[in-house]
Amino acid sequence: MALAPIAALYGAVAAYRMERRGKTAGVPLICVGNLTLGGAGKTPTALAVGRILINAGHKVFFLSRGYGGSAAGPLQVDAARHGATDVGDEPLLLARFAPTIVSRNRVAGAEMACALGASVIVMDDGFQNPSLTKNFSLVVVDGTRGIGNGHVFPAGPLRAPLDSQLHHAHALLIIGTPSVFCEVAIAAARQHGIPVLQGWLKVEAETLSALKGIRALAFAGIGNPEKFYATVAEAGIVAPVTQSFPDHHRYTRAEAEALVARAARDNLVLLTTEKDLVRLARDPNTAALAKAARALPVTMQLDDEDALRQLLARAMA
Repeated sequence: MALAPIAALYGAVAAYRMERRGKTAGVPLICVGNLTLGGAGKTPTALAVGRILINAGHKVFFLSRGYGGSAAGPLQVDAARHGATDVGDEPLLLARFAPTIVSRNRVAGAEMACALGASVIVMDDGFQNPSLTKNFSLVVVDGTRGIGNGHVFPAGPLRAPLDSQLHHAHALLIIGTPSVFCEVAIAAARQHGIPVLQGWLKVEAETLSALKGIRALAFAGIGNPEKFYATVAEAGIVAPVTQSFPDHHRYTRAEAEALVARAARDNLVLLTTEKDLVRLARDPNTAALAKAARALPVTMQLDDEDALRQLLARAMA
């Protein structure tokens, strides 16, 4: 394989970097990350983790790098002042649920969260970043994509060698029905003594009722648009037209107008992800699309939520 030498070098550097000791956050730090490049469902998982911790009486702060936003931080997200161009799309979703800090310097972000009263920090992404010591790392794998060919980037989708990453993980969460591409990761996790959990992205019943019987033009600019389209189909929504864009895509006026026109021409309802809708909402170039489109909110449901609750409780202790 022509890319093997580059992948070996990239993997060696990534593995070495992960071995560095980070600073302690001052409060327990829970990390939700993934093993591979691309979308796997980290943000819904981070929200599920946050909910469990809040229900247990903890003061949760989310911490995000704010990918796609211009703000270096550290700053606390304020939905009344900040848009996706400022802080990125994921932090806007997290901030609806609990106080959220955006900071490219994760240590500075954790310090701000502690100063503002956090009793626990849930970090969305950053599993491979060694700057902070994690008390608990939950790594998320998409059931369909798994770990692909099992090779490190650029020869495959892994961010670092599988064993090197699992050495730092405390639990593995498979989202969706596991395919053959998950088998190696599941077997390796069990060899490392890491619990394997099963989760599903589910559409809220109220949303399903409101969308019953529609025909949709589904569009998404996320890491794995096919995951969104699969969720649409599983919800029983017919989407004869789909259109994909790059992850964290900033829609142009022309793209927005084309989507609105196509939906009107074919008598379809514009349907997108919550991440996409928050990106569209505060941009004057895409205001018409934001007004016309509906989001399909999803929540993470676990087959055994109590198992994750117990793991988190031990990490907090």
